[in-house]
Amino acid sequence: MIITGSLLSVQTSATDWPQWRGPNRDGLWQEKGVVQKFDSPRLPTRWRVKIANGYSGPTVANNRVYVTDRLTAPTQIERVHCFDAMTGESIWSHSYECKYKGFAHRDGPRAAVTVNNNRAYSLGAMGHLFCFDAAKGGVLWSKDLYTEYKIKMPTWGIAAAPLVEDGLVIVQIGGRENACLVAFDKITGKENWRALNDPASYSAPTIIEQAGKRVLVCWTGERIVGLNPLTGKLYWQHPFRASRNIDYIATPVFQNNYLFVSSFFDGSLLLKVEPDSLAVEKVWRRKGPNERKTESLHCCISTPLLQGDYIYGVDSYGELRCLNLQTGERIWENLDAVGKARWANIHMVRNEDKIWMFNERGELIISRLSPEGFHEISRTKLINPTRGQLDRGVCWSHPAFAYKHVYARNDEELLCVNLSAAD
Repeated sequence: MIITGSLLSVQTSATDWPQWRGPNRDGLWQEKGVVQKFDSPRLPTRWRVKIANGYSGPTVANNRVYVTDRLTAPTQIERVHCFDAMTGESIWSHSYECKYKGFAHRDGPRAAVTVNNNRAYSLGAMGHLFCFDAAKGGVLWSKDLYTEYKIKMPTWGIAAAPLVEDGLVIVQIGGRENACLVAFDKITGKENWRALNDPASYSAPTIIEQAGKRVLVCWTGERIVGLNPLTGKLYWQHPFRASRNIDYIATPVFQNNYLFVSSFFDGSLLLKVEPDSLAVEKVWRRKGPNERKTESLHCCISTPLLQGDYIYGVDSYGELRCLNLQTGERIWENLDAVGKARWANIHMVRNEDKIWMFNERGELIISRLSPEGFHEISRTKLINPTRGQLDRGVCWSHPAFAYKHVYARNDEELLCVNLSAAD
């Protein structure tokens, strides 16, 4: 079903947030002229619109905001929405029948919509892949990946956001017959390549530069791999097998030839990415005896941050930690940013010399992180937690930062708040 509306003319020169974790999937927000400190404990909302349940974070491109959700009555459907970025006016919405089966935590779709060259790619929790006309909402092509690739459904459903590279859209789905990763022509939807027989994880693939090449990095249910993104050819791999259920959610983070991954049950791994050859080498691997008695980091949802000679991340019960990059030794731990709770989450985004944190309580924090500790500059309430994703009430969806605004959602609404210093 398509519902169309008008698109108002708004600014076109600002920075988009067109995919998971920003333009380059690295959590870097490069806009200038944003506030340095909040002037009230709750900022005024520019606009808010009603949506339904879902884990997926909003994405923003070409003055439009995209988000997905789920309804269960009168029938089970997933929906993909597009709103005007400055007014919240509905531009289009597409819904399709989608009965959830074979996985837990059924609050809604997980993967953020990826926007590329006026096409929007959505991936639902059951593996429905759509390519839309990003402006008008028409379906250009679609696939039922669960049926077509006989997906070995992960415990929490299909979650990793699609990645567009050159002429391909690449998804991690855990299909049978060597289809953990599948690449489709982004224009036609025709399969270009498939790779690996691994089970899928929930970690979004990303691209790094190595030895003069673009390398697709993916953390599957069994290993971290580097592939040729145009052919699926395996360049390198390093094992990382789950001791319990696969819980790999955080995106691999890359900086200065180091690649870092962390999981709730199985701890952390730091790899040295060889700059002159297509190879990696383990620097260290650390794991505590369980998710309460942890070493280094046991991250759940939150993607860590590499900054200089240190790693910053959120441990299994909300402990914000600083680690020595070379050894994994803990420098400090702090519970001020979110508070202690199982799976407690903070999404971190870097803007100039500050780290912006959105915690599961719906609070937005401006901070600085250093080996000396966590320094909170300012905090404001952005959105209320809801109980669909977890009974205690949480905001687990990653916000988007674009046009000097922040876009955040819970299980009831999507809202926009102005962060411009001029305002």
